[in-house]
Amino acid sequence: MDPLLDYRKHFPTLENCTYLISNSLGAMPTGARKGLEAYADAWESRGVRAWEETWWSLAEKVGDEIGLLFGAPQGTVSMHQNITIAEAIIVSCFDWSGPRNKVVYTDMNFPSVQYLYEGYARQLGAEIHVVKSPDGIGVPTEQILEAIDEQTLLVPISHVLFRSAYIQDAKAICERAAEVGAHVVLDAYQSVGTVPVDVGDLDVSFLLGGVLKWLSGGPGSCFLYVRPDLLDVLQPKFTGWMAHPAPFDFAPGPMQYTDGPYRFQNGTPNVPALYAAREGPRLVYEADVLAVREKSMRQTAQLVDLALAEGWTVNAPMDPERRGGTVAMDVPHAYEVKHELLRREVIVDYRPGAGIRVSPHYYNTDEECERAVAEIKDILATGAWERFAGHRPTVS
Repeated sequence: MDPLLDYRKHFPTLENCTYLISNSLGAMPTGARKGLEAYADAWESRGVRAWEETWWSLAEKVGDEIGLLFGAPQGTVSMHQNITIAEAIIVSCFDWSGPRNKVVYTDMNFPSVQYLYEGYARQLGAEIHVVKSPDGIGVPTEQILEAIDEQTLLVPISHVLFRSAYIQDAKAICERAAEVGAHVVLDAYQSVGTVPVDVGDLDVSFLLGGVLKWLSGGPGSCFLYVRPDLLDVLQPKFTGWMAHPAPFDFAPGPMQYTDGPYRFQNGTPNVPALYAAREGPRLVYEADVLAVREKSMRQTAQLVDLALAEGWTVNAPMDPERRGGTVAMDVPHAYEVKHELLRREVIVDYRPGAGIRVSPHYYNTDEECERAVAEIKDILATGAWERFAGHRPTVS
């Protein structure tokens, strides 16, 4: 008996479909709806008074709650609208005009992060070194370590690669960066909630991620951990009134900085998203990430075996210790097959160069994994994928 299946009752959508897409959008818990109702009630009944009573301090409270999942000390996690903004805040903390201006990352980073460094950091003076994947699945750790030298300032890397679910050796990369005085910016969007992460053990300078996926917290809430020794030293240039020690004095510039996580805030926060963000992480913490990881390794192994038995290409690591929570299957007509799966209420997604991504989470059954593969087989055998030939919606 799988005790984690007790959590299914918190996710109503599981009664209506086979939901295997937590790598993209976690299923909505009932508590998230209650959170949004609490926000609406506060706005309606308390109006502007809600700022002082609840809203202003909410970002720090939510940050502390999420930080429990990766061992962050209280007061070290700030909340932001998305990863791109959080990365930009980090970039803005540093002087890029000197000899230490190198950025090292891989071509397997999430594209939005690459766009930011190419479009923003490079303008500030950054020299960007891209370590390329030889196979589209992983990146050799030794090549990343070799690229990190005394000129390196930031190493923004993904802990788990979004296309292939390859788990990079964050510990070795953090150790190498520390040797030369560089800072790792660890994108843990695809790990926190399904792969154990401990910022103390990693001694990582920055860790960021979001609640959208494995934490079932919805869009609009991302978190940024800053190591305590850096927290009250760095001065982000991408800043705003929430980072000021007396924001309601409305003092003219120049900027002064508060202490703690609000130092990394900028403008008005996304209050509704913060209300929605709390229940999903709480449930994962209660379920225990170690138990979630154990189940994930078992179910992804099940998917790999089923896919290989059909002769399909699996674009995921074969080593379970190096595989995150997703198995990408490159089947014939994968894009069209994905849309037929959606029509049949098997909720997965597709990514170019990867195939159909299937992502079971702690609330999924083994039978749901089996159903996904069986439906793919049927769609290919019957030609049902053909109804979507030439279909190209904006969101895939």
